[in-house]
Amino acid sequence: MKRLVYLLPLVLFMGLAGYFLVALRPNHDVHELPSVMIDKPAPAFDLAGLGDPKPLALEALKGHPFVINFFASWCVPCRLEHPLLMRLSEQNHIPLYGIAYKDKPADSARLLANFGDPYRQVGIDQDGRVGLNFGVYGVPETYVIDSKGIIQKRFVGPLTAEAVDKELLPLLKKLGQS
Repeated sequence: MKRLVYLLPLVLFMGLAGYFLVALRPNHDVHELPSVMIDKPAPAFDLAGLGDPKPLALEALKGHPFVINFFASWCVPCRLEHPLLMRLSEQNHIPLYGIAYKDKPADSARLLANFGDPYRQVGIDQDGRVGLNFGVYGVPETYVIDSKGIIQKRFVGPLTAEAVDKELLPLLKKLGQS
């Protein structure tokens, strides 16, 4: 029995070390969080438009692949990602739609006025309900949705040039949006 008491901390340590070794392996992408929403229909939404009388609604977006980016004016990583979104919108003509997540409309409008507006349209999700339905952990999060409204890819955290070049653009091309 005494021997078991001495071995228990060693066994616990080895178990924890093994867990961290697997979880923190170098090729593990921390931005790649599993999502039960992949290959499932995007949650329906119909949001008031930011500075636009026309609402942003999922049904109106179907028919071609598109990208939805959840952002907020108070989100520092969103501001870091913003120049990349501007380039993506200007150079690649990506159908990019924004959802202002848990943000005041005036603050979102000010952010876009100051830094540029990469979005074709922006919806206001002030209470966060649409984000919750999508499974948003925090902003920014970006979703690629096919022409039928099925979620194909989720990017957690700010997009990087590498993720855009190696994943987002090839996926949109495959889905029929060049």
